[in-house]
Amino acid sequence: MDLQITERHFLPEQLSIQSFSDIEPFFKELTNRDITSLENLKKWLSDRSELDAVLEENMAWRYIRFSINTTDEELAKSYQLFVTEIQPHIAPYEDLLNKKLLASPARKELLGEEYKIYLRSIETSVKLFREENIELQSKISEKSQEFGSISGAQSIEFEGQQITMQKAATFLKDPDREKREKVFRLMADRRLQDTQKLDQLFSDLLKMRHQTALNADFENFRDYMFEAMGRFDYTKEDCFNFHSTIASEIVPLVKAFQQEQCEKMGLEKMRPWDTDVDPEGRKPLKPFESGEEMLHGTINMFASIDPFFGECLHKMDKMGHLDLESKPGKSPGGYNYPLYETGVPFIFMNAVGTHRDLVTMVHEGGHAVHSFLSRDLPLTGFKSLPSEVAELASMSMELISMDQWHRFYASEEELKRAKKEQLQTVLQILPWIATIDEFQHRLYENPEHTEEQRTEIWLTLLDKYGTGMVDWSGFKATREKSWQRQLHLFEVPFYYIEYGIAQLGALGVWMNYKKEPIKAVEQYKSALALGYTRSIPAIYTTAGIRFDFSKENLRELVTFVKKELEKLQ
Repeated sequence: MDLQITERHFLPEQLSIQSFSDIEPFFKELTNRDITSLENLKKWLSDRSELDAVLEENMAWRYIRFSINTTDEELAKSYQLFVTEIQPHIAPYEDLLNKKLLASPARKELLGEEYKIYLRSIETSVKLFREENIELQSKISEKSQEFGSISGAQSIEFEGQQITMQKAATFLKDPDREKREKVFRLMADRRLQDTQKLDQLFSDLLKMRHQTALNADFENFRDYMFEAMGRFDYTKEDCFNFHSTIASEIVPLVKAFQQEQCEKMGLEKMRPWDTDVDPEGRKPLKPFESGEEMLHGTINMFASIDPFFGECLHKMDKMGHLDLESKPGKSPGGYNYPLYETGVPFIFMNAVGTHRDLVTMVHEGGHAVHSFLSRDLPLTGFKSLPSEVAELASMSMELISMDQWHRFYASEEELKRAKKEQLQTVLQILPWIATIDEFQHRLYENPEHTEEQRTEIWLTLLDKYGTGMVDWSGFKATREKSWQRQLHLFEVPFYYIEYGIAQLGALGVWMNYKKEPIKAVEQYKSALALGYTRSIPAIYTTAGIRFDFSKENLRELVTFVKKELEKLQ
């Protein structure tokens, strides 16, 4: 793939950003420029888009490098510099530019659905902007990164080695029950050392976020975030209906899965260290040994689905835009970070050789393909995706890639086992998504709650969306604080139900793929190439599916998954 890196037309090619003064002249120039004609306005939008792309990519690299090594003080300072010294000065100019755009008489000549969607977001930004929130949001951004430092420093000593929590979690799939219990206890004890820190961190974040909402004339942060995240196509009531549908339709299915697991293991109830193990005592699936092996296998797999998909990952590898293996000091989790100027994203993850790592690689690879497909859209704003669309790309890739998993699993038995695990996980994750999402609604509706009340809410939700098939006796504190493992709560509040909504969309894409693979892939690519130039329902329609998380649609998709599971018996 020969990508042409976009040349700069507004900013100098060699621009060092060490302080806001390095970029302020460009904001001033845009603020003062005449945009009364359509020609001038389009040039202004292009130049502003270039500035946005350069700044967002500059911040992205600071974040990426810091998350790879959270122990490096210089990297931490570099990221904090942008968040605390540069970003706060950008915000007032962004508001000025937004208002300038909306006041331009030529704005009405910007025809096309893409501009309608873009201008809707600009209008929302103007509505939400408050001078007093600039410093507050800077503090929130800086504060939220403490989660990565705290969790990234967690490790245990096991069998004479100091290992990361990601590596330790692989032993929870070991057939040796005593080993699993030992590792679980070590992990639980280590996490309990940080519960007070994380409780205080979250309390601080919640308080600051609530103040952000009050400053913008909202009753609570939830209502503020629904606007800030551009949730134009569904309401909080839709979320509540989604929660209840998951509780009634999915939880009984998950309970049945766990009852079957208990029967195979000869248990009445599982203990916390039994939930991830193969019930038939088989060794954990190990699709690869190294990150390099995982990457090249995924490239070949993607190329078999569509040559373009393989080229995307190959280009990222060639440019060094991958950091895949777990190591000490590395922030937990995984992500695909879009780089709007370069147009070639970055994948970060913590691979240790598990099947879950393979799924994560495919998931982030789906995001990466999305970045490539939308990279040539003319404005940076057209590429800023709502999560319901972004996660559709990644979750669909998880499912449509399953026909290529034989590249990692030579035996038919292991291949079937991997597919079964994937499909059961698709359903099992839905109650957790509902738990996390409802937890946030409850917390931000009641920002004055105490830590004890927070715990009470969490335990109520665990009971609501749980199956009762796991015996947590002796681990009361671990269960009470299990929410602290969820990065989204700390770093990206309210970003989680999108996984559930997109999962239903992905199942629709996969259902189409099983019938007509070539057509389904083309529809998928066409939808992703739109970026955010159409409404979410319109993008889903382009993908050949419905934007629908009703009980009726869920039942249809679950019936399809159950039939596919039967084929794997």
